[in-house]
Amino acid sequence: MRTTQDYDIGNAYTSELEAADAPRGTGWVAFATVMLGFSALWNAFDGIAAISSAHVFVANANYVFSDLHTWGWIMLALGILQGFAAVTLLSGSEFARWFGVASASINGLGQLAFVPAYPWWALAMFSVDVLIIYGLVVYGGSRLREA
Repeated sequence: MRTTQDYDIGNAYTSELEAADAPRGTGWVAFATVMLGFSALWNAFDGIAAISSAHVFVANANYVFSDLHTWGWIMLALGILQGFAAVTLLSGSEFARWFGVASASINGLGQLAFVPAYPWWALAMFSVDVLIIYGLVVYGGSRLREA
């Protein structure tokens, strides 16, 4: 009976040259950049919906301060900030990395304060922000140093 040890399948899918070209964590940085862009779009949609008094949010919720219209403007501003951070991350600079981390951190805090309006969505967005921060902090620097 033959096993996988009898076959040379270790290099069947990638060559050693291809594996050496891509630094470790490149996928995480790309994931963080794409998710930062999607998060910007989702925040912009949330902000526009809250500003226009859409009926998708919880009625009679108590917010940290002010009302749903104010949080709509805050979400729209966070969406613009994250969109700018996603575009700057494409440059690969160290400033862009930490700007992305800062914008995802601010958005995470904003999403936790937005929980009374749309609880499950806000917690999902907070989770996305945690993954963005992880990808940029853990792998962003190594990608920039090896490139």
